[in-house]
Amino acid sequence: MTINEKLASELNLKQWQVDNTVALIDEGNTIPFISRYRKEATGELNDEVLRSFYERLMYLRNLEEKRADIKRIIEEQGKLTPELIEKIDAAEKLTELEDIYRPYRPKRRTRATVAKEKGLEPLAKIIMAQEKTDKTVEEIASEYINEEKEVLTFEDAIAGALDIIAEEISDNADYRKFIRDITFRSGILSSKGSTEEDSVYAIYYDFSEPVTKIASNSFLAIDRGEKEKFLSVKIDCDEEKILDRLKKREILGITAFKPYIESAIEDSYKRLIAPSIERDIRNELTDIAQEKAIAIFKVNLKNLLLQPPLKDKTVIGLDPGYRTGCKVGVVDATGKVLDTGVIFVTHSTAQYESAKEFIKGLIKKYNVNLISIGNGTASRETEKFVADTLKGMEGVKYIITNEAGASVYSASKLGAEEFPDFDVTQRSAVSIARRAQDPLSELVKIDPKSIGVGQYQHDMNPKRLDEALGGVVEDCVNSVGVDLNTASAPLLEYISGINSSIAKNIVSYREKEGKFKNRNQLKKVEKLGPKAFLQCAGFLRIPEGDNILDNTSVHPESYDFTKTLLKKTGYTEEDIKNGNIKGIKDKLSDADIKKLSEETGVGVPTIEDILKEIVKPGRDIRESINAPVLKSDVMDIKDIKAGMILQGTVRNVVDFGAFVDIGVHQDGLIHISRLSDKFVKHPTDVVSIGDILEVEVIEVDLNKNRISLSRVIKK
Repeated sequence: MTINEKLASELNLKQWQVDNTVALIDEGNTIPFISRYRKEATGELNDEVLRSFYERLMYLRNLEEKRADIKRIIEEQGKLTPELIEKIDAAEKLTELEDIYRPYRPKRRTRATVAKEKGLEPLAKIIMAQEKTDKTVEEIASEYINEEKEVLTFEDAIAGALDIIAEEISDNADYRKFIRDITFRSGILSSKGSTEEDSVYAIYYDFSEPVTKIASNSFLAIDRGEKEKFLSVKIDCDEEKILDRLKKREILGITAFKPYIESAIEDSYKRLIAPSIERDIRNELTDIAQEKAIAIFKVNLKNLLLQPPLKDKTVIGLDPGYRTGCKVGVVDATGKVLDTGVIFVTHSTAQYESAKEFIKGLIKKYNVNLISIGNGTASRETEKFVADTLKGMEGVKYIITNEAGASVYSASKLGAEEFPDFDVTQRSAVSIARRAQDPLSELVKIDPKSIGVGQYQHDMNPKRLDEALGGVVEDCVNSVGVDLNTASAPLLEYISGINSSIAKNIVSYREKEGKFKNRNQLKKVEKLGPKAFLQCAGFLRIPEGDNILDNTSVHPESYDFTKTLLKKTGYTEEDIKNGNIKGIKDKLSDADIKKLSEETGVGVPTIEDILKEIVKPGRDIRESINAPVLKSDVMDIKDIKAGMILQGTVRNVVDFGAFVDIGVHQDGLIHISRLSDKFVKHPTDVVSIGDILEVEVIEVDLNKNRISLSRVIKK
């Protein structure tokens, strides 16, 4: 099968979908562009499917390159046979190819290579041939004694020959495959404590689980525990069964050579094969566990990035702290910084009262609607302070904002470039304010790993994690679109077809020439050529431009068709601007759309997308998501009692449940078993970050600062 045929089979796609998608990728089109503007070619594959498609395509191509390299190397050795070619071509995984290549790979100095240097390979062949002879094995081996080569006795000769046999058995690809399969299917992974010291890994001090059943989060925890020297880990399997199969394959009958071959087989398995297979399986388990953890991280990150913006609000951002005080940043509805300062709410009564007056003054001076409080150190005290300050003040609410990564941004080169006159703490307060206004625009400035919505992210392959999370951010930014006249360079970098250099050039053009009036002006931006324009134009919005279509996701390549569509239905671009076009869908039946597609060559999916966009130009897909809960009062964990019914916001979703903010600074945990009245395979199937849930308090542990919750399921 060709790579394209394999993709069609594995992903259950039609061959034309695969062929078209591969061609689009090879032409240099981005995933967001293909997903949004080439639906007819791909059969409407969404960005998630396309990302998986791309990853599998790259894996299969890498496999083919490896296959070709192995054939070339073995052929250069003069050892490539038709049977070997057939085996190489049949390999479906990189591990299978590595097993086949193993005997031909240049080896480091081993016991077997030393034995060969001593001239013992002929003796190894005699033993493996197992031919009946009148001589004893000791007599045959004595012929290879050679003081010059340090073979002093027949025992030395036999030991060297058995080392050669053991390595040959270890290098047998078929043997390694069946041993790997048996070990994976029936192996037991166990861990023991390497210390009496209490630790977070204590539950794994005497742990065992079948390899096929171990949970990904448990495996990653065990892996980390071993690296930190708290655990010793091994995989046990049916050794007797494996040795029995090897002996049946290698031993031809009862001869004088039998006990020696048995000895070589046991040595080969215990010394060479078993440790190698265990490493392979643990590496595979690590890959599987990491991919699952990355998948959860991706879902959480996407839901966090797509939290609805709190538009048209002037916000005070508070970055709480004890010794150095609480940093304050005020931003207007566009995110422009209006004021900064520092208040002390945990020191003296006088400073507390002074802080209240300062915040009230800012609220009145700038007509503040919202206070955004970071959830880090001293957040609890700061929240109490804000609730106290807002008593008797109408029209001002507060929100607890996840500040994960704010300090990373504040100390970054980007933070310094954006606010060169601010110190690190001021930047952090401004970031916390802006996060409430538009989470996506602010969070793209931070390394996704630092946002804090995953699990075991520090155990992930950094390159793989960066690729996966970068793809999520790219898909989110492009699905929302950005305002070409206000977007920062870091936000623009995630737009399809735009790199760091072009993003900075767009900002420079805007600063020099003023606001963009239409998308065609993009062609004047340095380094933004026709290919980049094709990729990016549809994702960049101009709310008050010359052309109302520039404030939609309708691509410039479809403008002429859109005008034809308007003319056919009796509408104008002015009607789009005035919002008088809502009845356009009623004028077109499915048959009309199909006919229009046939007449113009524009696909039905594209027509339907255009209809959605022109009905509501400037629409934000995040508007359909539940808005965050705004508060005016505060609760303490001591106020929480079992049986209480509360409203909460999901802050993080992990393998074993969901963490929910119920307004007491400490998030409560809904265990997976309490997320639904039906079986839940994984928490992400039923809840997402940002979901507003009704929960019942099950237990409050004040000593451990833990809250157990259950989701209230309405019948």
